[in-house]
Amino acid sequence: MIFKRIKSEGLAQNSYFICSEDEAVVIDPRRDCEVYIDLAKREEVKIKYIFETHRNEDYVIGSIELSNLTRAEIFHGPGLNWGYGTILHNGNVSHIGNLKLTALHTPGHTGESMSYVLAESEEPVLVFTGDALFVGDVGRIDIYGPEEAPRLAGVLYDSIFNKILTLGDGVILCPAHGAGSVCGGKISARDESTIGIERAQNPVLQLSKEDFIEHKVSEHHERPPYFRQMEKYNLEGPPLLGRLPIPPPLTPEMFKEEMERGAVVVDARTPPAFGGAHIKGSYSIWLEGLPAYAGWVLTYGKTILLVLECRDHLDKAVRYLVRLGYDNIVGYLRGGIEAWYDSGFRIEYMGLSSVHNLKQRLDSGEDVLVLDVRDENEWKEGHIKGALHIYAGQLESRLREIPRDRSITIVCNVGHRASLAASILLRAGYPNVCCDVLGSMTAWRVSNFPMTKE
Repeated sequence: MIFKRIKSEGLAQNSYFICSEDEAVVIDPRRDCEVYIDLAKREEVKIKYIFETHRNEDYVIGSIELSNLTRAEIFHGPGLNWGYGTILHNGNVSHIGNLKLTALHTPGHTGESMSYVLAESEEPVLVFTGDALFVGDVGRIDIYGPEEAPRLAGVLYDSIFNKILTLGDGVILCPAHGAGSVCGGKISARDESTIGIERAQNPVLQLSKEDFIEHKVSEHHERPPYFRQMEKYNLEGPPLLGRLPIPPPLTPEMFKEEMERGAVVVDARTPPAFGGAHIKGSYSIWLEGLPAYAGWVLTYGKTILLVLECRDHLDKAVRYLVRLGYDNIVGYLRGGIEAWYDSGFRIEYMGLSSVHNLKQRLDSGEDVLVLDVRDENEWKEGHIKGALHIYAGQLESRLREIPRDRSITIVCNVGHRASLAASILLRAGYPNVCCDVLGSMTAWRVSNFPMTKE
């Protein structure tokens, strides 16, 4: 048996390639799926099956894309009116070479969620748990709304304790996500684990069923608006890419013409670079933040333009966007922001500050509004007294809560989301967006400045 975990950066998504003899299977493939084709070529095997653990909410599944290239059969769980593939039920068995893969219906995160138990010589070796059980955590249960959360929490508990944990302590755990995923709250940074390790060390698995339900219902997870598009694509089947888009380099004049046609500009440079000079109306979403934050602000159907730190970042930016279903990337600015202002086109800038400067301004009694754009869990751990809290992803829909007649300074954890928030306010015409605080609350905390949990 050959086993490969393929990690997709940004989304913290895991997919898996397993082969035995001359056959292979892929579990939860990503949309830019050439990695699995390359593995199959290298190992001289044929991809026979594709298995989905559930209808993913946070990225476009690559099953149809991969099946189109390999003719592999797609399988997924019961309970949804799928537009493609074949439905499996609990106990269904598939064979890959001398391996046996058994479907295990493990609802809770979603109703159709499946786990897959891989056995060699009839002994379970690996279990692919999707979003049911993670390393150090379990899946979120709020996908269907708060009214369904208590029921789903109970169902998830039963799936984990009555099905997954009964497989044996030596079985290796293969979840669909790692640390940083929006599908769990406190997933461990460690990739490797077993059923026995999770039974002994996973804090959520130490709870009684009653406490487990209470804990899960009390969790807070952000739900980006792009989830709705992902659910639609992953139920009906997304558009076929054929190949990864290759956005062309555009001169500043051509770039400006696309802007005038309605294209939205995404500036994927670092916050200090964006603050120093940027194209008016652009969103500041740093490169590694694209998977997490593009889905909060970008509209499907609109064309996208990229401003990059360097040309080498293009492939990664395109992959990040395509995995969220943003396919219409019409080009990037050749020569970067320097080419833009060298051509005489107007730029906008945003002041940058430090925590020491912010503390001095607050102590002097200056009328400055501190806008904290971290998530709710971060906010509860401590914040600057008097700050206004609006999560960065929700900012565009809550602009009415932000006064236009005050000087605004924005903080987050280290300054990246603050730059996104500042770009949103600038796009909305706020006149007094003075600065993004570099280091933000991390630097504030290290400097031992006062915080409150009010």
